[in-house]
Amino acid sequence: MTKLALTVGAVIVALVAVGASLRTHAPTQNPQTGGNGLTQTSPKRPDKVVKTEEEWKKILTPEQYSILRGHGTERPFCGINLEDKGAGFYHCVGCDLPLFKAARKFDSGTGWSSYTEPASEDAVWYVTDTSYGMVRTEVRCARCDGHLGHVFDDGPPPKRQRFCINGTVLKFVPEK
Repeated sequence: MTKLALTVGAVIVALVAVGASLRTHAPTQNPQTGGNGLTQTSPKRPDKVVKTEEEWKKILTPEQYSILRGHGTERPFCGINLEDKGAGFYHCVGCDLPLFKAARKFDSGTGWSSYTEPASEDAVWYVTDTSYGMVRTEVRCARCDGHLGHVFDDGPPPKRQRFCINGTVLKFVPEK
């Protein structure tokens, strides 16, 4: 790699870290009414988990709450599940819904846990996120509406999807 490529890469990582730091302290947003360009509504489910903000604060760590309920982002290369691998699923820390199959995890080099697809089509839902002057596709848990991360079209073949997910809001459950 050239020095220029390394410098550009370092600048990108620094900008992402600054954005992550800012997003960690973002205010809580109601998924029904939106905010920061979030306009879609939550899917209807018979097993929907709805809690007050005080109830969420009792079951989540401050960092989990900031990300899952406040649409924050963990700093790159710091996620608790970044290196974890094995047979099993990554579940939502807010509602225990299986979200991503461990076999679909890959190292994207971005500093966040990356997956090629969700565990099932109804595990997540998508919201257009226009915050910070960008247009991205936010990924949320379909059961509790928690913010998980974003999906991008620069992943591996065949689907070319990269689900860039905050490891702090996932828990690994090994296959039995």
